[in-house]
Amino acid sequence: MKDWLAAQRIARPEGIALICGEDELTYSEMDRFVSVLCGRIAGLGVLPNMVVGVLMPNQTDYVVLIHALARMGAVLLPLNTRLTAEEIEYQLTATECGLVICSAETEATAAQLSPDVRRVVSVDQTTSPFVQSWWDITLTDSWRPLEFNPNAVQAIMFTSGTTGRPKGVQLTFANHFYSAAGSAYRIGVQPNDRWLCTLPLYHVGGLAIILRTALYGITVVLQPGFDLDAVNRALDTQQITLMSLVPTMLYRLLNTREAFPVSLRMVLLGGAAATADLVGRALDRGVPLATTYGMTEAASQVATMLPAEVLKKPGSVGKPLMFTAVRVVDETGKALKAGEIGEIIVTSPVVMQGYLGHASANGELHTGDVGYLDKDGDLWLVDRRSDLIVSGGENVYPSEVENTLRQHPAVLEVCVVGLPDAEWGQRVAAMVVIRQNMQLTIPELIMFSRQHLAGYKQPRTVVFVDQLPQTSNGKIHRAAVKEQLLSNI
Repeated sequence: MKDWLAAQRIARPEGIALICGEDELTYSEMDRFVSVLCGRIAGLGVLPNMVVGVLMPNQTDYVVLIHALARMGAVLLPLNTRLTAEEIEYQLTATECGLVICSAETEATAAQLSPDVRRVVSVDQTTSPFVQSWWDITLTDSWRPLEFNPNAVQAIMFTSGTTGRPKGVQLTFANHFYSAAGSAYRIGVQPNDRWLCTLPLYHVGGLAIILRTALYGITVVLQPGFDLDAVNRALDTQQITLMSLVPTMLYRLLNTREAFPVSLRMVLLGGAAATADLVGRALDRGVPLATTYGMTEAASQVATMLPAEVLKKPGSVGKPLMFTAVRVVDETGKALKAGEIGEIIVTSPVVMQGYLGHASANGELHTGDVGYLDKDGDLWLVDRRSDLIVSGGENVYPSEVENTLRQHPAVLEVCVVGLPDAEWGQRVAAMVVIRQNMQLTIPELIMFSRQHLAGYKQPRTVVFVDQLPQTSNGKIHRAAVKEQLLSNI
């Protein structure tokens, strides 16, 4: 069995696989570049099942690496470029990853990784004594493509999950395949499709687009990130038919244009709950909006409501995709009737193999999300993992931020919650109690936090108090904390 890129080289050799900046590669050219890269990776000593970390922004090299690691039978570890070296080290240790591939943009962070246990290689020329240049690696032709195994782990992606420490989600090729097939049955695939991807490839939404376009044999238009000028230019000149956005991106885009090109047949909106106001604004502008619900543990997409249905039921994320079943249960696991609110359970071959170091998920995922199914079988979200903060499409788990802030010697207690934000969906807010006879300013606390946590995890609102609100049993009353913080805005 051939890997998906090799299959497209035969089926659509002259079809455009990737457009990224000045680069435009056909499937035949992409396949050839991947084979050359496999020789370079083999020269690094990479063997099947080895975990290889990739720390770089969206670029052509990243896409080629994704396909090359798949062909070699190695496991991709996409590293969030916004994390600190300390946060990255945690993921490298958890996965026993000894090789990180970076680029010029991420070299400074990569150079901080423990040189005694990590080998760091850059795809660009480098002057750092801790980073080896890609071009100094001796190519080898001794490697052979591994027999493609759909059940092999393609990537380990870290997500906040339902605990404070990020968990490694093991996604197989089969997970991606069923997700791509279910999505294709729902949104359709056309030979001239061009999928604009501004989502980072270290997120499952971005990675899924790379793998799906290869499966479908269509074109991905990849951008380094969400830049409004670049996005609008692509919409006006690149005949974009599909694009994936999180609510923050759509909010910004609607502030820059009134009309959208006729070529654009669908905008998939997910990553965080969209407000009714945002959905209404998009529909008023004629945006062909498809609201979606998904997560890393389910290889991106679980349910999707098509544009025509969004007009009738704004706020719903629609029905589960093909091959996927969703049920809503109470605290005892009993299935609830239409309209009754409970935990969302997903059963599907898209469900991850399991969390790293934990038992297999066996195709069933207790999401921790709260919602209900209406009488038509459409899914409505009420809450996303109640404590989880989703800011600009990024997951922030409060306990991780709390644990970091508590490390400051002047901090006695802290509670972190998410507050509504028109642009970001939610922003991180902290209520802090300072130790007696000690002094601390908000800028000092933020500066301390920045040394340990990625920028998107930083508290944007900080309030000092004498005591945190508590429940009757002595626990921190998160709802009361949130209410007090809202009153301080």
